[in-house]
Formats: sequence, structure tokens, C-alpha cells
Amino acid sequence: MNLILFDDPAFRDRLKPLVLNRPVAGLRCGIYTIQEKWENGVGGSASFLTEGYLSHKYPSVFSLDNLYINAHLLPNEQILAEILALKEGEALRSKTGILLAARTSKIFEFGFAFEGGIAFEGEFDFIQSLPDLFLKNGAQIKEDYKFFQKNRDSQPITDPHTVTYGEVFVGKDVSIRAAILSAVDGPIILDEGAIIQEGAIIIGPTYIGKNSMVAFGAKIRSNTSLGSNCRVGGEVGNSIFQAYSNKAHDGFLGNSYIGAWCNLGANTNNSNLKNNYKEVLLHSYQSGKLEPSGQIFCGTFMGDYTKAGISTMFNTGTVVGISSNVFGAGFQSKYIPSFTWGGEAEGYTKYKLDKAIEVIQATMARKEETLDKEEERILAYLAEKGL
Repeated sequence: MNLILFDDPAFRDRLKPLVLNRPVAGLRCGIYTIQEKWENGVGGSASFLTEGYLSHKYPSVFSLDNLYINAHLLPNEQILAEILALKEGEALRSKTGILLAARTSKIFEFGFAFEGGIAFEGEFDFIQSLPDLFLKNGAQIKEDYKFFQKNRDSQPITDPHTVTYGEVFVGKDVSIRAAILSAVDGPIILDEGAIIQEGAIIIGPTYIGKNSMVAFGAKIRSNTSLGSNCRVGGEVGNSIFQAYSNKAHDGFLGNSYIGAWCNLGANTNNSNLKNNYKEVLLHSYQSGKLEPSGQIFCGTFMGDYTKAGISTMFNTGTVVGISSNVFGAGFQSKYIPSFTWGGEAEGYTKYKLDKAIEVIQATMARKEETLDKEEERILAYLAEKGL
């Protein structure tokens, strides 16, 4: 079977700005990205069916036996078994009619329709809004851990001053000094090359990605995932860092999702609960207005390449686009578009594309990475369209 992960146009816009420059399958929830979850379950490499402007970097690959899977769907053992049992021309739907998977030789385009299909009667998780990512993160860490620990051996913790409770998985070349690791309510996974500095407290379920660092004195609450090559300090809870992002200093971040190659300056804080305990409103890319999130606890959603200056304050339910530079006194606007420079107090201006690209290239060079031409083309498209 040829695995194709398709973005569902009914829900894709609800996940912006996190999917402005990637397919939905590129999002992290738990230990793995959605793409990695399905590749682990189905076997082989996935291709993508997404918006046209992304298709050069994320193309579709077709064959005579295509397994189309909704990229918003998170696998579990039961639904994976039913999807793998599909035959040519068969499909699986939710009880409400959402197409979850289809097996066919047909070649489709983004936004395709597929007739028929049987209803899946079991339970499953589906990402249809920004809060779903942090809401489902803890359960996904536990689910992903079933696959993660296969054919792997946890390394011993030799530091005499580190205290552990529950199941802590330690990958190769992990460094831990005088930490408290409490995995009573779920596993703590320290992937290869992770660094846990002195005095850090980590509560499971939590995933610390490859070559990521938890700074000294940090407090990492449960249901948190750090992708690879992140540096995180201060207090963080129920949040996800995509990869290559930093929050190395003190400050609070909760119920949030931080994209790739972001940096939160020292003492950056966000609110995740309103003083009146009312439902949090989030910017909608569909309506252009603030819409109900369905959540009382809801923090910040930040697109890739964005930076926040020292002591930046993000209000409850703030949405920040990609490649912005935010700074200044007071709470920032609840919605900050992509390619924005400045702050609420000083005023926002447009961040010139060439300057933004220059900063991104300098940021990536520090990690010996480079901005590929296709990503640069995507950024130019987004800047031109004002997305």
C-alpha cells in the first residue's frame, strides 16, 4: 500500500498558523508528528495531499494501490487494524460522516470527495482545532510510547543525585544531573542526546526530544512535548514545541504550541486562564474574528520562525503568525499576523521579507542548518498573500 496523508479542507484552516508552511501531518502531538505515527503503523514513507502552494515541497506520490488517510486522524491499535484491512474501493468514516481513510487506485487532488464507506464504531482522536493539540498531547505520549519502546533499551541513570518515580525511559547519550523525574501519572521519555540540567523537575507524561535541553531549575509540567534540538527553561506545562525552538530562561508557558525555529526571550510569559474564568476566544483564519475556543485554559499558538523579545507578555488565547518579531511593554494583541515587527505599545509594522529571510538564515546557521529554496518560496507566497 502507498500511504498518502490528506489534509481535510473542513478543518485545515482551523490549524493555522501552525500549518501555513506545512501539511497537517507535519504537526507534533505526543512523541511523534502525525506523519511519523502513520509511517510507524502502516510502514514505509508517506506523501501528502495538501494545498497547492505547498505541493512542491510536499508532493503527492501515487501508485496503483493508494491508502489515503485523513491527516487529522491520530492512530490507535483498533483503527489502524481496520484501515489496514480495507480493500480496493473501500473507505472508513466517522459516525458523523468524516472520511477517515480510503483505499483506491484513483488519483485525487486536494479537497477530493469519496463516495461510500463504512462507519468506524470505535474511539479515536481527531485534530480539528488548535487546542486539540495540547488537549490530546498527554494521551498521545502514552500511546506513542507503546511503539517507541519496542526494540529499545532504556539506559541506566548513574547520577546519584537524580530522583525518579515511575517509568523513565533514558535514551543513548543522555545527560542528567540532580534532577527530579516524576513519572507516576505517565512516562517520561528522554530521547537520545537530551540534556537535563541541575535542579530540573519533570512531571510525566512528558517527552524530551533528541538533543533537547531542559535548563537548570526548570519546571516541566505534565503533558509536554519538546521536539528535537529545543532549549527550554522556566515553567512549562501542557505545551508542545515543534523542533529547534528555544525558551531557555525563566517565564511561564502553558496550554500552548510553539512552532519550529522560534525563540522566546528571557521572562517571556503567557496567560492561559482569564481572570473571570470565561471561555477563551481565539483568532479564526476562516472568519478573521475572535471565535470561541471551547476551552477555559488556552495559551499561545505561534507559527514557525517567530521571536519574542525580553519580558514579552502574551494574553490568554494569543495567535501569532510565522516569521514575526514581537517585543515591547504590556500585553500583546490577541492576533499578530505573519511577518509583523513590533509590539502593541510601540505599534506593529510589516516585517520586510528579505530582512525576515536574512534572520531565519542566521538562526538556522547557528544549528548548522540551512533554509531550503522551497521553504523560502513558501514564505514568499505567504508574505505576498498576507497570510
